[in-house]
Amino acid sequence: MRRFFQSSPFRFIHVWRRNQLVWQKLALPSILGNLADPLLYMLGLGYGLGKVLPSINGNSYLVFLAGGVICSSTMMSASFESMYSAFSRMQIQRTWEAIINTPVDLNDVILGELTWAASKSLLSGAAVLLVAALLGATQSPLCLLILPLIALTGLVFAGLGLMITAWAPNYDFFMYYFTLAITPMMMMCGVFFPVDQLPLPVQTFAQLLPLTHAVAMTRPLLDGQWPSHALLHVLVLCGYAGVSYALCRRWLQQRLLK
Repeated sequence: MRRFFQSSPFRFIHVWRRNQLVWQKLALPSILGNLADPLLYMLGLGYGLGKVLPSINGNSYLVFLAGGVICSSTMMSASFESMYSAFSRMQIQRTWEAIINTPVDLNDVILGELTWAASKSLLSGAAVLLVAALLGATQSPLCLLILPLIALTGLVFAGLGLMITAWAPNYDFFMYYFTLAITPMMMMCGVFFPVDQLPLPVQTFAQLLPLTHAVAMTRPLLDGQWPSHALLHVLVLCGYAGVSYALCRRWLQQRLLK
C-alpha cells in the first residue's frame, strides 16, 4: 500500500495528507466557521423571511433556500481554501517550495491542493445538508446524491480559486474575485430566489455560471425529484473543473518554475 501511494500518479495524496494533518489541529473552529454563515441564512432567511413569502414550486422558502445554501457554502469553502490558505502555503510560508524539493513535484502539489480544497468543501456542504435534513428541508433518500455533486462543485471552485492564486501578488487581490465573481454568482444563480425572476439577459448570463448548474441539480434532489437536464448540468460542471485545473496548473508552473 505504501508503494502504491508513492507511485507517480498518487504522490499528490501526500500533499493532501499534509494539509489534513495541519487542519486537524483547528478542525472544530474550522467546521463551526464554515457552518456559521449557512446557518444564519437558513434560520434567519428561511424562517424569518420565509414566514412572509408565498411557497415556491409548492415548497416553503426554507426548503427552497436549503438547496442554494448547500451549493453556496461549498463554493465559499473551496474558494477560501484554494485562495487564502493556498496562497499562504505558496507565498508566505514557502511550504510548496519545501515540498517540491522532495520527490513530490509541483504538479503533485497543485493536484493535492485542488483535492484538499474540494474535500474541505465537501465537508462543509455535507454539514449544511445534514442541518437542512434536521430542519425538515428534505426527507428523500435522493438527497444522498447531493454528496458527489458537492464534491464536483468543490473541484470546480477549487480550480477557479487556484487560477486566481496563480496571479495574486497579495491577499488583497482576492477581493476582486469575491466582488466581481463570487458575490454576483450568489445573487444571480438561484441561491436566494428563482433565476426566472431575473431579466432575460441576466438569466441567459446566469446559465453560463457554474453555481447555477450546481443549484439546479441540488434543489430537485432535496425535494425527492430527479433534476431535468441532469446530464447537461454535470457536463458543464465537469467542463469547468477540467478547464480550471488545466489553467491553474499552467499558470502556477509559469509563476513558480520560471
